Amino acid sequence: MKKQRNHQNQGPKPEFIFQRKNYIVMAIGLAFLVLGFILMSGGGSDDPNVFNPEMFNFRRIRLAPTLVLIGLGIQIYAILLNPHKKN
Repeated sequence: MKKQRNHQNQGPKPEFIFQRKNYIVMAIGLAFLVLGFILMSGGGSDDPNVFNPEMFNFRRIRLAPTLVLIGLGIQIYAILLNPHKKN
């Protein structure tokens, strides 16, 4: 005789660590990171004997690293975010 399993007594349903809200915040942080690295790229010169001052403009020195740091902060917040916490 085969034993039939009772589907009602299987125990708790497995739950993911992160919820939908965590992944949305992580996607926003990833967008900040990607944008920061895109803004940081470029600025080089094809000729090594010619100095290109565009390498040291505001976008590459201040804006892009700030966006990367903001993106990392958002990622840390997304990891620590508890969507089950009630206010």
